[in-house]
Amino acid sequence: MKKLFLTALVVAAAMTSCANKDAKTTETATTTATTENTVAPASGEIVYVQVEAVLAQSDLFKQEGEPLQEKTKKAQEGWAQKERNLQAEMAKLQEKYQKGLITTNDAQMQQEKLQKRAASYQSTSQKEAQKLDEENYVFTNRAQDLIARAIKEINSEKHYKMVVNAASLLEADPALDITNDVLKKVNELYASDKAADKK
Repeated sequence: MKKLFLTALVVAAAMTSCANKDAKTTETATTTATTENTVAPASGEIVYVQVEAVLAQSDLFKQEGEPLQEKTKKAQEGWAQKERNLQAEMAKLQEKYQKGLITTNDAQMQQEKLQKRAASYQSTSQKEAQKLDEENYVFTNRAQDLIARAIKEINSEKHYKMVVNAASLLEADPALDITNDVLKKVNELYASDKAADKK
């Protein structure tokens, strides 16, 4: 489930990424600028963020993501156990009938009861799954919003020309990694949002 959160955020963080074509254009422009004896771009104009690391280490994930992940896991285990129990009851009923221990009429009545229970269980589990999906969706959107806001605030001070998601990098200078700054800002924004919600 953690992987699901992280994957969803990596996709969402694409808004802070640029396509390879744009990166090549920037690289070509940099080379041209240097060749023409103009000032080369300063180190740090293009930086990157390890979005998955920010999410995994954020206070948001520790306080809300992990409990939601555990809740989802328990629900899935509960659904699986109920399904196994129903299957076991169906198998016992079938075995009794085949051994001639119950009448056809009794077998049909018990089978109908089991089918009704299965339908009720299915309906309940679908509602629970929809609720959990919605909670996960809201959590993912909140995380995306915090990361986007953090990057925007950092960039308003630093004036980077490009902030790239590290997931799309093949190689980069560690000096261009602003992950720790983004994590710190995400935690600040999260604390601020929580305080505002309490008012």
